[in-house]
Amino acid sequence: MAKERIFASRLSLDVIARRIFDQALSECSIDRAFQQKMRVEISAHGTKMLVLGDSVVDLARVTQVRVVAMGKAARTLLEALLPRLQLPASCDVQGVLIAPAPPAQLPRGFQFFAGGHPLPNEASFASARAVLSLLNALPKGKPNIPHTLCLFLISGGASAMTELPLDPGISLADTIEFHRALVHSGASIAEMNCVRKHFSAVKGGRLAAAAQGAECFSIVVSDVPPGRLDTIASGPTVADSSTLAECREILQRYNLLERFPASVRRFFISADLPETPKPQDLATRSLTLLDSSDLANAVRKHAEQLGFYAVIDNTCDDWDYRAAAAYLLTRLRALRREHPRVCLISVGEVAVSVTNDVLLASGTGGRNQHFALYTATQLQPSDGPIAVLSAGSDGIDGNSTAAGAVVDEHTLHSGGADQVHDMQLQTDAHTALQQFCSFPLLQSRGAIITTGPTGNNLRDLRLLLAE
Repeated sequence: MAKERIFASRLSLDVIARRIFDQALSECSIDRAFQQKMRVEISAHGTKMLVLGDSVVDLARVTQVRVVAMGKAARTLLEALLPRLQLPASCDVQGVLIAPAPPAQLPRGFQFFAGGHPLPNEASFASARAVLSLLNALPKGKPNIPHTLCLFLISGGASAMTELPLDPGISLADTIEFHRALVHSGASIAEMNCVRKHFSAVKGGRLAAAAQGAECFSIVVSDVPPGRLDTIASGPTVADSSTLAECREILQRYNLLERFPASVRRFFISADLPETPKPQDLATRSLTLLDSSDLANAVRKHAEQLGFYAVIDNTCDDWDYRAAAAYLLTRLRALRREHPRVCLISVGEVAVSVTNDVLLASGTGGRNQHFALYTATQLQPSDGPIAVLSAGSDGIDGNSTAAGAVVDEHTLHSGGADQVHDMQLQTDAHTALQQFCSFPLLQSRGAIITTGPTGNNLRDLRLLLAE
């Protein structure tokens, strides 16, 4: 521990921030989480029992298994799950995998679809139809013989990757425009998911409804605040806590109807728009394998090992990026007055409302880089050593190749050596923010964080260090 602190004292804060981020991602691996929360035991009667958290499934009764894995972490989840099930060779296993990229070897009996993200594509529609076909083939309304275990592996990103409108008359092109309008609206993740649930044939508990008759279990990697399972991937396998009235209020508050294609607008103003399944309609069980609190706690542990006074503060989750930056910098400076080395940790998303689609079309970046670049405009060399990291745990930030960025008090300043250069950097930064094109400038300043897709998705991390 002492050696780690001495080593860290020789590194710049931005380098330390990157290392803490990498270490936390490694600690929050899906394979490690499965080791901790899933196992197969032999009962007193000699039968295999699958233990999922606090729930137990008698594998002796299971003759067929259906698996639906969807989202940015779907491939990692599936690869970690199947070897641990320890099913007999006679068990009929079929499934659908919807992920950004295919596995090295697709398991026998599985279909793969490369669903689109952040906007749906043709594979998103095809995957939704394949999942519904798989589930609708299960016995309904009578004892399930042979006994079927249906496992849903759910992670963030599936809202776009698996999609099908309730109204079959809505085209893929109009569905893409619907999703684009939501993403650019400035609405929170929870608000966007509420609208998506009431639009979709596979969200808001509708996949669980299609699987009624099987023993259903959801294994979840959460990219939403803890305790809000029905908002992960727009809650395809759990009862929906949102209502049609809330959906319509969100549409009105963000003036979304006027931004939707005509077919989508007609759908939402229809008088007979159906409500989503509620708790009394579904019987499902869930296990949260990992969530953002695991990421935050891993960051705190590693920061403390390096001698930082570490604090987790998620107050600014879903705030506008400017307000979030002001809050976190104010909190960091207050903590630094009391402690020599400070680490402020915040998980969640910041809202970036895109106001110019023409500029966006040619801009490269994402909300983490946008936040980091804006924060850099608020830092001065006179502030002393400060580093601010903002990155997605999925390794993907917007339409760029980066996971995010880390900036410090020198990102947009040369320490007074070249004031003309500093003024140009500030001008370039403000232009980049206006054009939603943060990646090129941050890349030129060596601030970009690149991990590649991590196969995980535990929300965004903002990590602020100060000495």
